[in-house]
Amino acid sequence: MTNEDLVADILRLKQERHAVILAHSYQRPEIQDIADFVGDSLALARAAQQAACDVIVFCGVHFMAETACILNPSRRVLLPDLQAACSLEASCPAEELAAFLEANREKNYYVVAYVNCSIGVKALADVIVTSGNSQRIIETAPADRPILFVPDQNLGAWTARKTGREMTLWNGACHVHQRFTRDQVLAAKQAHPEAEVVCHPECQELIRLLADHICSTEKMIAYCRESAARQFIIVTETGILHRLRKLVPDKEFFPVELGVCGCAECEYMKLNTLEKLRNCLRDLAPEVRVPEELRLRAAKPLERMLELSK
Repeated sequence: MTNEDLVADILRLKQERHAVILAHSYQRPEIQDIADFVGDSLALARAAQQAACDVIVFCGVHFMAETACILNPSRRVLLPDLQAACSLEASCPAEELAAFLEANREKNYYVVAYVNCSIGVKALADVIVTSGNSQRIIETAPADRPILFVPDQNLGAWTARKTGREMTLWNGACHVHQRFTRDQVLAAKQAHPEAEVVCHPECQELIRLLADHICSTEKMIAYCRESAARQFIIVTETGILHRLRKLVPDKEFFPVELGVCGCAECEYMKLNTLEKLRNCLRDLAPEVRVPEELRLRAAKPLERMLELSK
């Protein structure tokens, strides 16, 4: 079956199922092109809240579908491939975080959880942050409580530097952003000397120090559109390049080459395909479900973040 046939099936099934298709910016180009909304995980879950639909198909990774479940309890949430996991989420198992908090109960940590974590971790947090609002949220954290930032140590370190707040950082990271090296970014700068370097704060500090601008994937779109530069080296997962080239067609975007590893692709994000998307709409499976008691606990820090972000 051709991609054109699959697209026709998907569009037909989407209408029959009264569904909305969400695609993260790291998804395959053909999935981004057929989605109703493309963006980061939280923006997509919130977009689904506003959509008139019965079914949400989240083309992303598992924690993103869980977040959609938290914010959309009355909707059915599907994930085209249940094996679409996340190395950052896996670096902070909820049971390990719970044990750490119990062992350090006297410290009374204020737990700040990056949205890229499991529902179990969200349920243990005081507040959730995104890479776009972490600075603003941390600035509202209680001054009389020590901060524990989970699970991304790189985003946490960057936020600590920006806010001046001391934090205990969980030893977690995204395997894609950890792959970037200083030499690789310098090679990209040498190949494209007129290009600005734009990197995600999940990158290590040695990479961030080479950047002209550091921001979330969503803010990369606006920055590249508004910057006077005509060329950009993008230091994050390469799926964002498709979206950048569509939305800012008059400028050039280059990935960072990772030597024998090729480009910076997340193999988990790329597990979702048009065929799996068609199948999950046809079968209404795989479905992601979360226990209601856990959903309610995880919703509280998410709602706190949304309130603080107004």
